[in-house]
Amino acid sequence: MNLDIGKGTHGMREDWVDCNGVAIPYRYCHSRRRTLGMTVRPDKSVTVRAPLRTSLHAIRDFVTRRAAWIEKAWAEFDRRGPATPQSYANGAHFLFRGAAYMLVIEQGAPESVRIEGASLVVTTTGEPSTERLRGLVDAWYRERAGEIFGERLIECHRRMQPEGIALPPLLIRPMRSRWGSYSYRTRRIALNLNLIRLPQASLDYVIVHELCHVNVRHHGPDFWRLVGRYVPDHAAMRRQLRESVR
Repeated sequence: MNLDIGKGTHGMREDWVDCNGVAIPYRYCHSRRRTLGMTVRPDKSVTVRAPLRTSLHAIRDFVTRRAAWIEKAWAEFDRRGPATPQSYANGAHFLFRGAAYMLVIEQGAPESVRIEGASLVVTTTGEPSTERLRGLVDAWYRERAGEIFGERLIECHRRMQPEGIALPPLLIRPMRSRWGSYSYRTRRIALNLNLIRLPQASLDYVIVHELCHVNVRHHGPDFWRLVGRYVPDHAAMRRQLRESVR
């Protein structure tokens, strides 16, 4: 049995479906998009965004057809457990391009963040509070991502020249549930800022994945054949990304 509970917050409506005895609550809204999309977050909330004028029946059918995938995602979140907050104490470890660096805090001027050997050295004026250290490290990650992501997008695009794909603009931002996306409205690729923590191979896979969406919108066999031309081990890459913390 399905029950329309009614409007939720922020323009969302709440609903749920029963799939083989498992209740799957979800929130949904209509937007100016062309296909149905779903997000499952670590708190196990499910959000569906649908094209304008999509019926509730079609949305429920979409959730029902993806029930096995949702339950698999829930099980994966249970396996991971709650995320451990990042420590900003001396000796804490930070990931950068797949390698771990030990935090070393110095007081001085000017304020800076740099890698020295196996250390991430943060120089700050005054008392090195967690808030100040977080701000400096986050700004450093963003700066490095701006440089590295742009370089890798150009290189991956160069490799994919036979596909006739135009080089899309790049947006870098934190994402809660995706490593990347491609917008058919803006023709822009968005990459998750946290990819700067992962190995280059993971970053390149996400870029190739999104570039392939320029030509193929779905995740059907044609899409994966296209991805496989440039990332033959894409199945292994997807497994690694699922195990990475965003």
